[in-house]
Amino acid sequence: MATKDEPLTGLCLGDLEAVSVAVLAMSGHLEVREVLRRITASARTLLGAEYAALGVPDDHGGFAQFVVDGVTDEQWQAIGPLPRQHGVLATMLHELEPTRLADVRKAPAFGGWPDAHPDMSDFLGMPIVDEAEILGAIFLANKDGGFTDYDEGLLRILAAHASIALRNAQLYERSRELTLAGERARIAHDLHDAVSQKLFSLRLTAKAAATLVDRDPARARAELAEVARLAAEAADELRAVVVELRPAALDEDGLVATLASQVQVLDRAHAAAVAFDSEGVRTLPPAQEAAVLRVAQEALHNALRHAEAGRVQVTLRGTAGRGAVLRVTDDGHGFDPEGVRREGRHLGLVSMRDRAQTVGGRLTLTSAPGRGTVIELEVPGA
Repeated sequence: MATKDEPLTGLCLGDLEAVSVAVLAMSGHLEVREVLRRITASARTLLGAEYAALGVPDDHGGFAQFVVDGVTDEQWQAIGPLPRQHGVLATMLHELEPTRLADVRKAPAFGGWPDAHPDMSDFLGMPIVDEAEILGAIFLANKDGGFTDYDEGLLRILAAHASIALRNAQLYERSRELTLAGERARIAHDLHDAVSQKLFSLRLTAKAAATLVDRDPARARAELAEVARLAAEAADELRAVVVELRPAALDEDGLVATLASQVQVLDRAHAAAVAFDSEGVRTLPPAQEAAVLRVAQEALHNALRHAEAGRVQVTLRGTAGRGAVLRVTDDGHGFDPEGVRREGRHLGLVSMRDRAQTVGGRLTLTSAPGRGTVIELEVPGA
């Protein structure tokens, strides 16, 4: 069993528990920024350092992201722009081995720091590596008694787990981008199938009305009424497409306000009555809020485009566990879920279930021909 001053050959029970807590903390999230923050805070706590930072490089000699722990928001703002990849920091982003210094200020590569930067002496840096690719680097500074071989071993273990957590988060964000691209492709397909066909019909009907004006005015008036109806339907479809293309303002407005706004627009754009109410909803983690919003949008899409619903009710309720329950109910013609599955039609159900599972949620669907549809999503809190 290693002591605190010996190279790491085994973990003492306390440190084993601390590493376990750190790994769970950084592995329980899928947003890259939150994963970086958890890794940084865990490294600082685990090794007892005063300051910690984690940098992810970009392709232009700087950092795509740089997270700090132990520095106040006021200090961080005073420090100024993100650091460049130079000096001691560059070592961690170009070499696979750690760097441990008794005084970083005496290192040959040290190039100083901004006036507002806190004073640092002892330093330990560890690259975060996935096979031969350096995903980023953890930097620690200022520990009573300095950093030891044992500390370096602990940080190496943490960095190995951090690479898995960071790679998973990056893959998750990439999958979300692909999902968004797929949704946009679906919207384009819907636009072609629905709006384009209505506009084509409108054009033909208008031509027919023009030829009947002189010889059959009554029939011409009927054709013009049909033109008006088709134009109104096309306008409804276009408004719905605009709503789906418009980026959700979750960051600025929050989930409740964003959902309320979208429901209000859909209520104006469609003949169906679309209503929303909420109660006791707390702020959820970003991934959960995004999942709730997308499931709500998919459920509304199905109700308004496919179910021919006359009324759609969207409710959002907070739960005792600080999570939320979304419920979308419509009085449309409904369907047989098992029959839909057998026929290979999805109505977005696969997408909704995938979103629920990704954030640890649970999706249930109740429907039958002639009895409308109820979609319910429950997501956990932080």
